Amino acid sequence: MSIDILIPLLAATVQSGTPILYATLGEIFTERSGILNLGVEGIMITGALVGFLVAKVTGNPWIAFCAAGLAGASAASLHGFVCLVFQGNQVVSGLALTILGVGFANYLGTSYVGQSAPGFSRLPIPFLSEVPFFGAIFFNQDVLVYITFVIPVVMWLFLYNTRFGLNVRAAGEYPAAATAAGLNVVACRWLGVLAGGFLMGLGGAYLSLAYTHLWTNNLTAGRGWIAVALVIFAFWRPGRAVFGAYLFGGIMAMQLRLQASGTPIPSSLLLMLPYVLTITVLVFSSWRRGKTDEPAALGTNIAPAD
Repeated sequence: MSIDILIPLLAATVQSGTPILYATLGEIFTERSGILNLGVEGIMITGALVGFLVAKVTGNPWIAFCAAGLAGASAASLHGFVCLVFQGNQVVSGLALTILGVGFANYLGTSYVGQSAPGFSRLPIPFLSEVPFFGAIFFNQDVLVYITFVIPVVMWLFLYNTRFGLNVRAAGEYPAAATAAGLNVVACRWLGVLAGGFLMGLGGAYLSLAYTHLWTNNLTAGRGWIAVALVIFAFWRPGRAVFGAYLFGGIMAMQLRLQASGTPIPSSLLLMLPYVLTITVLVFSSWRRGKTDEPAALGTNIAPAD
């Protein structure tokens, strides 16, 4: 493959992997607190719709981006109420949230299908974008991509080097011991749910404000489920999530380019590629289950009285 073809493909890989990376980091943060949220798909598409509508009304993509994050946190709060207040089943609640979010977005967004809204365009970073090979791939992107270069580092520093981050991890690892030490486990889990939902909403907003600049139903196209699988592949580590998101982004970018080139491979088979990789990733991760950083109390409910 020539360099003239490889660089655009890798640049598209970074762009395609960015919404998945936002969502994966959000799910990692949520699961680190001990809450399993399978509603990522519903939260992402809710954020995508809210971001699109706010951008269309205000004309300001930054306001829209922040609004999408808040919408994601609001949607995640429904999961928080079910699991932290009413002690409901986390798996069932997450699945219901996905159904609710997708239905909500498709119902309200149908009249906007095909319409565009102000969004984010490429913003080359001076000097860095001119670096041979890597500059065109990583530093000739939009500003929302650049933000994802920082978030994994900030998240790692927070979770492993701050008292509040250690509290969040304790809530997901040993909630009984954390409670005995005077830690408010429920509050820590609320932080994980809301902060994670905020990042998932941002991932959805990237799709409508930067990736497409328009609205279409089912815009997330299963990326939320891919993010859930990537958390396992990443072993709950923010750094590995970057690699996983770009891996899936590369498959998606290649699939689109093969379709555009008129390949004889049936389009239905090409559309299967990301999900075949998802299954492969889950199988690979299951072999290393004992070597991961999976929170010991993931999916375990803790009563507020505790």
